[in-house]
Amino acid sequence: MVVCVPVVYLAIRAIEGGTTTAQTVFSQPSVWHAAATSLSLSFLVALTTVGIGVPVAWLVVRSALRLRRLWIVLVVLPLAVPSFVGAFAWVSMFPGFSGFWAAWLVFTAVTLPYVILPTAAALRSIDPAHEEVARTLGLRAVPAFLRAALPQIWPAVGGGALLVALYVLSDFGAVSILRVDTLSRAIFASYRSSFDRSSAAMLALLLALLAMLVVAVEQRARGRAQRSRLATSAPRQPPPSSLGAWRIPAYALLTAVVVVGLIVPISSTLRQLVEGTSAALDTADLVTAALTSAWYGTIGMVVALALALPVGLLAGRYPSRLSRGLERFSFVGHALPGVVVGLSIVFVGTRLVPGLYQTVALLGFAYGVLFLPKAAAAVRGSVATVPPVLEDVARTLGYSPAQTFIRVTMRLASPGIAAGALLVLLTVMKELPATLMLRPTGENTLATRLWSLSEVGAYAAAAPYSLSLIAIGAIPAFVLAVPLVRASKERVDGPSGPAAHSDATRWEVVAR
Repeated sequence: MVVCVPVVYLAIRAIEGGTTTAQTVFSQPSVWHAAATSLSLSFLVALTTVGIGVPVAWLVVRSALRLRRLWIVLVVLPLAVPSFVGAFAWVSMFPGFSGFWAAWLVFTAVTLPYVILPTAAALRSIDPAHEEVARTLGLRAVPAFLRAALPQIWPAVGGGALLVALYVLSDFGAVSILRVDTLSRAIFASYRSSFDRSSAAMLALLLALLAMLVVAVEQRARGRAQRSRLATSAPRQPPPSSLGAWRIPAYALLTAVVVVGLIVPISSTLRQLVEGTSAALDTADLVTAALTSAWYGTIGMVVALALALPVGLLAGRYPSRLSRGLERFSFVGHALPGVVVGLSIVFVGTRLVPGLYQTVALLGFAYGVLFLPKAAAAVRGSVATVPPVLEDVARTLGYSPAQTFIRVTMRLASPGIAAGALLVLLTVMKELPATLMLRPTGENTLATRLWSLSEVGAYAAAAPYSLSLIAIGAIPAFVLAVPLVRASKERVDGPSGPAAHSDATRWEVVAR
């Protein structure tokens, strides 16, 4: 029921505002221009990440790359760079860097891992026999991939593109730094500049409707596509494909992805740090902000997992109309931008439970609403990989249902659930708008401190916070890349029994 809070809030605010407020808000041309900009930016970034992410995933999974494991880690690490950190880095390096296309570049760089991870997982799990049959029928490598493999991995590609589109649609920090007029920026400006929140709620309602439209389009495009395997054993991996004449373009593509998504943010931040050594660094404030970020991230992870466990367990072990409906409904929070969720929780805190307003408890609740889908997907995918026959065997050996669940189901599903929890932790530490609205007075995270300094142009003072945020975020991002690195080692050294298959399955669950 927690995911109903933002929807109920928007409905109440829309009714309170009345038709007069609605006419005033929606009669402004700037509102529709911002809506068109939001949709155009999200569509172009999603399209670009698919066009780049699918070839990159194929290169790190299927091709004969040199230093494959290093490339795997490098193309995944931009996941640790928040969009507003990337925008801050580019603006500090190139002062005139701003506008729609600047935002397109930054968003593409930081969201590519959302497409690369699920696409690579799908490529590892599909049966290569489909492409081999297509090749025997006379198709060359690229047409065989497009006609035999792409339809099977399309659900994973579409899911990654959906995450990218929703990420761009809901972003507030990067578009503010790059001066792009989107709905999320307009909502936050309206929230900060007026005591009447009805106008902000009306804009948030429009943004929520656009987000729902994006979800509906993705579901329609995905259709009923399903991946199929010709065997039920561990997936057989094809031999690495030689790049031939495409070797130089392939390495150029990978280098460009790493440079734009990782090297530029880090080098720009280091340059600002070196040039700003004369500015006094408040080490105590930096450490406090880092510890607060880790604390908030842990709280958000725990709350999201607690809310996700019942939904994920029902969907993964007891599929039915009810469980599927609950799982789909849990994604309402993911379709709503952080600005909208933040506004709704502010309403709850000020109207219903004023004693909890601007407390860690209410902020953790907001994180739970926002990131419940990520945690639920990890729980559902992990539990679904546990064969029910193992539970049946445990019951015949005298274990109770509770003992079977703890010692068999959760023990086997825990690696995937833990990796999903790490993804939630990483996302919480990067979250900005809801944290700005709901954090306790006087407390700052690395993200909010970086935002407050960059907002006034103090780039040198903001550099330590930016670098610390990237460094801390790189830890869970690297952990998420480890199963893929192990799977790559398996291709070179050969499988090492059940453990090798377990790592591949775990990585696929996390990517989903």
